[in-house]
Amino acid sequence: MSDIRVAIITCSDSRFAGSAPDTAGPALALECEARGWTVVGAATVADEAEAISAAIVRFADHEHADIVLTCGGTGLGPRDVTPEATLSVCPRQAPGIAEVIRARSMEITERAMLSRAVAGVRGTTLVVNLPGSLKGAVESLGFVADQFAHAVAMMHGEGHA
Repeated sequence: MSDIRVAIITCSDSRFAGSAPDTAGPALALECEARGWTVVGAATVADEAEAISAAIVRFADHEHADIVLTCGGTGLGPRDVTPEATLSVCPRQAPGIAEVIRARSMEITERAMLSRAVAGVRGTTLVVNLPGSLKGAVESLGFVADQFAHAVAMMHGEGHA
């Protein structure tokens, strides 16, 4: 599968309110485009589980994104609810993705162990939580992106080629 359809959701109260610029979301879009993928949508939502879940559902079910990348809201803060929002709309988990991101990130910063990020599957859409910082989001995508074409093919019923 050469063309992967990607949507990006920035989960951040400050970015949603406009009091801080979103640098991670646009950087992820550039990384995806550099890989030849099509960015079919982007959204910035507050750190509210319902808003995050609704954005995931919209991009998965209505925009037919193959991959939904979230950035932000994966830490230990009281408003960091992206993992819970993701799991509430993804009946199947893909734990290896988040495990690889944490393991590779630990080589860069020990704070990676504090990430609660998850990955899951909604229908034929893979949803992957990434950090909210530009550097962390782009690095994390780089750790797992090479497996996305195979993941998308598998979700669409293609074999283990």
